[in-house]
Amino acid sequence: MSSESWPPQLKDWVARCLGQMTDANREDAQAELRKVIADSFLHKTLWTTDWDGVQLQSLIPKPPPTLTSVNSLKRKHNESSNTWGTTPTTANKKPKKTAVFKHSASHALDPNDHAALNRRAARFQREHEIERQKIIHSSSSSLSFHPPSQHRNSTQGIYGFMHPDDPEADPNVPNWDRFTIVGTSQEKFKDYLRLTSEPKPEQIRPLEVLKETLTELKRRWREKTNYAWICSQFKSLRQDLTVQRIKNDFTVAVYEIHARMALEVGDLVEYNQCQSMLKGLYDLGIQGKEEEFTAYRILMLIHGRNRSDLNLYVGQLTTKQKLDPAVKHALSVQRALSTGNYHSLFDLYLNAPNMGAYIMDHFINRERVRALLVITKAYITISLAFIEKELGFDSLIQAREFLQEHNAAFFKNPNSPDTDAILDCKPAAGTLTTTFDEKYRKVQIKGAV
Repeated sequence: MSSESWPPQLKDWVARCLGQMTDANREDAQAELRKVIADSFLHKTLWTTDWDGVQLQSLIPKPPPTLTSVNSLKRKHNESSNTWGTTPTTANKKPKKTAVFKHSASHALDPNDHAALNRRAARFQREHEIERQKIIHSSSSSLSFHPPSQHRNSTQGIYGFMHPDDPEADPNVPNWDRFTIVGTSQEKFKDYLRLTSEPKPEQIRPLEVLKETLTELKRRWREKTNYAWICSQFKSLRQDLTVQRIKNDFTVAVYEIHARMALEVGDLVEYNQCQSMLKGLYDLGIQGKEEEFTAYRILMLIHGRNRSDLNLYVGQLTTKQKLDPAVKHALSVQRALSTGNYHSLFDLYLNAPNMGAYIMDHFINRERVRALLVITKAYITISLAFIEKELGFDSLIQAREFLQEHNAAFFKNPNSPDTDAILDCKPAAGTLTTTFDEKYRKVQIKGAV
């Protein structure tokens, strides 16, 4: 954890703490200082902690000796003097005790002395104003954050697009606070770059610009723009939303659209990242295509063969979700697989709603091999036309290529046309078993959540 990545407020606080250390408390104070910073780094609160309000216990001044301890020290001194033959007079003791009580009485605040009370209130007000100006000055130096709510009447221009005389929390930001950034960039397109330092408002696009960006990206996707560029733009868009803590219907739409695009090109890494974020947004009560993505999540769990998580997730579905056509389809896929009903499975594959077939594409070949293992053990020979129809292939050529790819193209009549081809099941069954163990025994899903 390099100090170069610390927020300016933390650096100033550390400098003040080091300046307050003495030889007596330096070792304890440094240990406590390291612990406070390490805990804040661990909980990811370096940028959200109000460091001006943090006080190290090791640096709190110790209270002065009490009156009792002072008198005790005096008595010890007097007794020591008596031991050496010097006896103090009574006249010497009384003035000292009287002086102490008079000093205490002079500093006591009379509740009936309104002038003294007003002076005290004015002093505290001045101290509060000094602290307020320090915080405002610190905020204006970074130009990155909103001011705290108790300091909203400041006339300094540090509120981004909000008017300084009437600042209000952004309704699009559920956890809005004084550290919330408001972008000022007007560029529609920006390549994605991982943040390595504090984000700057001039590099972040505000919500209205991001809406224009999404509209343009959808248009370019329909025009078959390169996915790599589109993906970079969507990740940059998502990053600007995250940095500004914007969580609303627009945020849900961005993640849903990017997830569908990722499914279309088979990019499960980006899809899983979008799916994970969407689940949190739906849990916040933000509206979107929740049932559609619930079905996708079920199919992804089927793809990963994660039976325990699948059963847990299905058990948490509401009655409304189970009645949705897409969710009903995904549950039917689960049922067909668990019962070994491959005829029903491939029929569901050919009639999948929304973009469910794109997810099923990732595990349909595995299930075709498993179905062929059952077929080749039940039959001596089987026609290629039956395999094409039963396993949901688009054509006889695709069915033949599948058998060749899995080293199972053992035909009785290899020179005949595909319409008349007959598969020899016995040799095919042996190679299919080996191929299944090599290709499909383990499932690796990049970016899975």
